Amino acid sequence: MGLLDNMLGNALGGVLGGGNGDAHPLGGLLASLAGGGSPLPGLQAGGNGQALLGAALGLLQQHGGLPALLEKLSASGLSQQVQSWVGTGANLPVSGDQLHQALGSSTIGAIASQLGVSPQQASGSLAQLLPEVINHLTPAGQVPGNHADLVSQGLALLKGFTG
Repeated sequence: MGLLDNMLGNALGGVLGGGNGDAHPLGGLLASLAGGGSPLPGLQAGGNGQALLGAALGLLQQHGGLPALLEKLSASGLSQQVQSWVGTGANLPVSGDQLHQALGSSTIGAIASQLGVSPQQASGSLAQLLPEVINHLTPAGQVPGNHADLVSQGLALLKGFTG
């Protein structure tokens, strides 16, 4: 990645993940995607990674917030995965097909269109990122009371760094 990407990543990391207990829960994830490092194997850093993170955060808002999305995924047969993402242990994996089934073709299609990729690529990438986003938003093993604010702040900061 270029010097500008590294500068943006460092700035974003400083704003969000400044190393103190008050850092934004998504700080490390946002800084990694903005600064050229990718926190997930196979997930491209930079523009596509940032766009995917924006889509994942938008997904939370569109489905009524973090608790509503977690309930939707749990009701769709992903209860064990969701519990692991919220909990403090290791995250259980989810497949792109499982997310596609849980979220529906129209949601996955809209994300694919937004990212300029196929629905299969969108659901596969989302399957890698969504568990990490949820894990970062629930660091204490439970949904925080300010989850909507955290998502809004994450989207605003991401938008500010992507143009």
